[in-house]
Parts: sequence; C-alpha cells; structure tokens
Amino acid sequence: MPEILFSVDQSKSMRDQDVPGHNRWHPDVPTVAMVKPGAEFRMECRDWTDCQVGNNDTANDVRDIDLTVPHMLSGPIGVEGAEPGDLLVVDILDLGPVPQQTGDAAGQGWGYTGIFAKANGGGFLTDYFPDAYKAIWDFHGQQAVSRHLPGIRFTGITHPGLFGTAPSAEMLARWNAREQALIDTDPNRVPPLAVPPDTTNALAGTATGDLAKRIAAEGARTVPARENGGNQDIKNFTRGSRVFFPVHVKDAKLSGGDLHFSQGDGEITFCGAIEMGGFIDFHVDLIKGGMETYGISTNPVFIPGNVEPRYTEFLTFIGVSVDHDTDTNYYLDATLAYRRACLNAVEYFKKFGYSGEQAYLLLGSSPIEGRISGIVDIPNACCSLYVPTAMFDFEVRPSAAGPMKADRGRCALATA
Repeated sequence: MPEILFSVDQSKSMRDQDVPGHNRWHPDVPTVAMVKPGAEFRMECRDWTDCQVGNNDTANDVRDIDLTVPHMLSGPIGVEGAEPGDLLVVDILDLGPVPQQTGDAAGQGWGYTGIFAKANGGGFLTDYFPDAYKAIWDFHGQQAVSRHLPGIRFTGITHPGLFGTAPSAEMLARWNAREQALIDTDPNRVPPLAVPPDTTNALAGTATGDLAKRIAAEGARTVPARENGGNQDIKNFTRGSRVFFPVHVKDAKLSGGDLHFSQGDGEITFCGAIEMGGFIDFHVDLIKGGMETYGISTNPVFIPGNVEPRYTEFLTFIGVSVDHDTDTNYYLDATLAYRRACLNAVEYFKKFGYSGEQAYLLLGSSPIEGRISGIVDIPNACCSLYVPTAMFDFEVRPSAAGPMKADRGRCALATA
C-alpha cells in the first residue's frame, strides 16, 4: 500500500482531524506534505458534505444540508520542482470506499444519492423536481443495490468527483470577478447563478490567524469545474486514468475529494453520484514547460482508464432543443436537448412503477452515458442518453406485451 500522506478519521469532522483539509480554492492554502516527481501516495477522503447525510429513510438531511461546508478536500500535496507553466501528470492507481470500521460514515459499505431542493442548490431538473429526495445504496463488491430503487443492480465506475491544482492569485481574482458578474445579471435567482466567496464555515487547511481569515474571505467555492480541474464530475476519471493538470503555483498543490462509487454522465440531481468517503492512490510526475509545449493552458487533458463496466445493450433516449412545455424552439441548445432526453427517460420508467423521483435518482447515480449526438443541424441540437438494460431485473425494453409495472417502493422523502 502506498504511504498515506493525508489520513482521515471517519468518526470525526474534517475540522477535527489532526491535519484538517480545506473547502476553498486559494493559492496560499498550506501544503500538508511534499513529494518528489515519481512518487506514489494515498489520500484518505471525507464525504463531500462532511457526513451531513445518514443511512436512513428520510430526505430531511439532504433538504437541510449546509452548503457552506462542501467540498471537504484532502491536501494539498506539493510536488517538488513544480512551477507555473509545467504540467502535473497524475495517475489514478486505485480508489475505493472507506474500509469497514466501527462507525456509520458514508463509504463504509454504503453511499447515497440526493435530489437537492430547488431552494438549496437544485439540480438539472429542479423545475420539475423542486423538493428533496434520497436513495441509499449498499455496496456489494463493485455492485450497488438500493432499498429505495428495488429491481436495479449495477456495477459502478468509482472515481473522484473533484481534484485539481491550486489557482494563482491572478486566476483566483479572475474567477471571483467573472462569477460575480454572472450573479449580478440576476442576483435574486433561485437557485443562484453562481456561489461567491463566503467566510461561513470556510476551512483553510492548516492555515491560522490572518492567513486563514484571508483564505476564507478570498477563496473560491469548490462547486464548479474551472481551469484548475476541480469539480469536473467525470465518471471515467477512474483506475488507470492519467490526467495532465496545468500548474499555476509553485509546488502545484494537488487536492482532491468528493469520491463517488458510481455516477451517470451529468450527475444531474446535483448530489447525483453515489457519494462516499474513501481513499485514492496517486502517482505524480512533471512535464517541465508542458503547458506551452502542448497548448494546455485553460483546462486539464486526460486519458481515461480502461476499467469500467462492460454493458453491451442500451435503451437510448433522445432529446432536442425544444421546450415541449411551451412548444418553444431554442437554437442549438445542447443543455436543453440533454434535459429533454433525461425527462423522456423519466417518463418512460414511470410506466414500470417507479416514481419520477426514483427515475431521476437512478439517472444521476447509475453509469448512464450522455452524448452530444448532433450540434450543427439548425435549429435543433440533439443529445442522447444511454441506459444499460442489464441493470434491471425485469424486461425494460418496449414490447407488444407492455411495460412490466409493479410496486417499486419509494425513495426517501423529506417531511415537515
């Protein structure tokens, strides 16, 4: 096993660890360890919400998540010799849930998927599903099953939802300025257009005093993907992947977390993956001057690993850039097209006895594939959503016999 450079006691909050992590991006978050190029090491990770969600049958915890807390990141790990303009080469050697211990933290044999309430972050389909819901998933080796979505079993593609390098001070300032400009276009929108810096519950790693206060005041929230990588939620960042990160600060400062047992393309419920705590093993190296050499200046480039479920048959749902609720055409809007593909899938699975919320949870957590199928044929972009048929223990394909409707239970609901 590689040396553990960041350890987590899953019975404690990230704030109470011997070496705490951080939940804001800032160039001055202190490194917790230094490694040489060529090193292999392990990070242990806390659930992204700092374990605000429990293994139970209510969605009140999802409804009430304090979103000033996420994401709880492990690190940063510094790489000797890394300088701005280099590429940090990161190989994912292994990752997985928290080994079974005494305790009940997510990752110890189970994880969860949540639909966030519209008033607290929302999700891709929040106008159709504005309330909070949840599904608990139990892990059986590489497979997941849920008491809240009976009749379904699938193999997950375990991956980190979030990891990246630290931004430079100049880059951080640009992030905050452009995102505030976006917020200013509709400052009262629910959910908001972006999340600005917020000192509430900010965690600055091992920084103390005035430095910690400055990181809290200036640090970018970890919600979106940005030029440093960050919360990209790419399900194929799994074992065997190699990622080339632009380096923006001395030592690169690699941090990560938000581990997922499984996820569908888009993580559409916002808390759409199967969330868990766990561990991830990295190998790191450097390409000196690699940003200029390879023209990698704004976002990482990666080589997917070859470890993934081998599903061979899919039921594929199509969406185009037409808002069917208002019968309005939008010009080559791929976001709308993918939303319509998701809604078409939801309506289909409701015919088999699942609620719309259960179907939505399924699409966020299972290894569905989302694709831009056509984006040049005016006026309609076309997106497609591939659902593996082998996940179901009943016939899910259309036939003359009609859908096999049954009592499919229910997901966890929020109550007053």
